[in-house]
Amino acid sequence: MLSVDEAFEKVLSGFAPIGCESVALSDGLGRVLAEDVTARLTQPPTDVSAMDGYAVRGADVTEVPVTLTRVGESQAGCGFEGTVSAGETVRIFTGAPLPEGANTIVIQEVTEADGDQVLIKESAPFGDFVRPAGLDFRAGEVLLKAGKVLSARDIGLCASMNVPWLTVRRKPRVAILATGDEVVMPGDPMGPDQIISSNSLALAAYVDVMGGLPVNLGIARDTMESLRETLAGAKGADLLVTIGGASVGEYDLVQKVMGEEGLELNFYKVAMRPGKPLIFGHLGDIPVLGLPGNPVSVGVTSALFLQATMDVMLGIERIGRALETARLGRDLPKNGPRQDYMRAQLITGEDGELTALPFDGQDSSMMARFAKADCLVIRAPHAEPASVGQRVEILRMRGGRAGF
Repeated sequence: MLSVDEAFEKVLSGFAPIGCESVALSDGLGRVLAEDVTARLTQPPTDVSAMDGYAVRGADVTEVPVTLTRVGESQAGCGFEGTVSAGETVRIFTGAPLPEGANTIVIQEVTEADGDQVLIKESAPFGDFVRPAGLDFRAGEVLLKAGKVLSARDIGLCASMNVPWLTVRRKPRVAILATGDEVVMPGDPMGPDQIISSNSLALAAYVDVMGGLPVNLGIARDTMESLRETLAGAKGADLLVTIGGASVGEYDLVQKVMGEEGLELNFYKVAMRPGKPLIFGHLGDIPVLGLPGNPVSVGVTSALFLQATMDVMLGIERIGRALETARLGRDLPKNGPRQDYMRAQLITGEDGELTALPFDGQDSSMMARFAKADCLVIRAPHAEPASVGQRVEILRMRGGRAGF
């Protein structure tokens, strides 16, 4: 049975960044840049005013009070075309270009206007309230690097850079196959021995927030014919994820059927809890990740292995597990032979430190607890008992716009 680190390494070696596509800037939120983004203009393009007031020559306002003659006005989008000479000033508004000859701004609160005569009550140092050309960025400057997941702020920055189109990684197509006669979709009629299939819908949501395109193949019945027929829908996918049917029971047919279809199995079983019956291999040129059937096992293995594969395919610099530490909020007994991922809530103390409080129930069927979890507390195999206040490694639940 592989360790988590060994399984992680084998899974990552089976993936590479996928192809690119161009999208409109308006469709860029949450996408991953495949190329650097370079400013197409200088911002601001010229010296502009940061305040409403009067554009003056600094030499004219070194001694105040002084009266200057207003010779024009400069507005954003409609600047003053003349030159400010000695004893002159131009009325100026925020964002308007600084007129030629002027080199500082006197804010309107310290002035009094009487027709074209403007009384300046306070001096203004050279460059006061002036935003120089290129203060924000200059044409040709790389402001966003490939591998960046675009935020709303990044979209605004691209717009300021005059970039209407973006080259991004194509969304990985992830085919999802659930198995089992015992599962039905939410809202469908249920037999006395059946359960609701939450896994396929949850997994599709995980794929979505991780930046992929989920392709739900439906639920294969516990027959080889049904499984073979449903598997055919995975053609063209960048990744096939199966749910359940990966164990050793009489009706766990995933390995058997995919083996007959040419599955090259890399590993089966990982020393982790939950998530032990995890499969990784290739079906032709399609990587296959076989997840256990318990809903929390699906969530934990997705947070670890699915997230890592998505990061690689999308060319994201982070790869998988971004671990942190927190104080432990509950005493824990000695751990068993498998690496444990305990569902826990995070509490911020008065000192700003994070405390991870594992739930008292850790059964892999308890989806309500998993939904409330902020993180996973990671315990190494055979870890000694841990006490309240001891620092432990945690993995936060993360994802896209909606969160993991």
